[in-house]
Amino acid sequence: MNIISLGAGVQSTTMALMAAHGEITPMPDAAVFADVGDEPEAVYANLRWLSSGVLPFPVHVTREKGRLSERILAGDKLARPPLFVRTKRGVGMLGRQCTRNFKLRPIRREVRRLLGVGQHSYIAPGAVEMWLGISVDEVFRVKPSGLAYIVNRHPLIETGMTRADCVAWLARNNYPLPPKSSCWHCPYQTDAQWLDKRNNRPEEFAAAVAFDEAMRSPEMIAVNGVPSFVHHSATPLSEVSFDPATRLDLMNNECEGMCGV
Repeated sequence: MNIISLGAGVQSTTMALMAAHGEITPMPDAAVFADVGDEPEAVYANLRWLSSGVLPFPVHVTREKGRLSERILAGDKLARPPLFVRTKRGVGMLGRQCTRNFKLRPIRREVRRLLGVGQHSYIAPGAVEMWLGISVDEVFRVKPSGLAYIVNRHPLIETGMTRADCVAWLARNNYPLPPKSSCWHCPYQTDAQWLDKRNNRPEEFAAAVAFDEAMRSPEMIAVNGVPSFVHHSATPLSEVSFDPATRLDLMNNECEGMCGV
């Protein structure tokens, strides 16, 4: 099977539409979207549009029990995001569990369901080609799947496309520009993204501020061991003076290749 790992952001949307146009072959058997429950509404709107018949192959949505943010606040260590912490050497990060447990594993379970095999059933090596929407400007995010039966493929890299090229392709074909796929509370956000959220989606920003404050509650300190923050400065989000000129792109640290596309 050829399966698209669909994040419903710019790159994976472009990849899926290029496949629909026959510009990337073969035609995928399906796309799978792992819903953590915390994407911006614009991402869900784009997902609904893609699922409305725009793509000539089915889009399957899989989701864990409970929203990611709820599981984090409940102290579930398997949901932990890469929060920032203060250390003697400066600012460090907690180990990230959210991508693996709320993106990667749900997609793999859905792949097994599509193949019609059980959790522990044998699958022949190379049985699945998983298409990931990583562009050439993010080539450092390319990793093997780690499973013999899944071979990762990167069509945008094969065609030499950057994220900007994806935006241009969408414009040439009269498609709307998708939003950036990212949880509203994700620490892998630049100052420009936080500033855009504060200025244009105040309710979303207020929720992120409340989430950030909750990370320093006695309950969450007991879970994480230290006070933690969603902003890379290890400063309360409500107190940050955002610098939109900051070039720091923390999504570069996202090693699974599943988020932000």
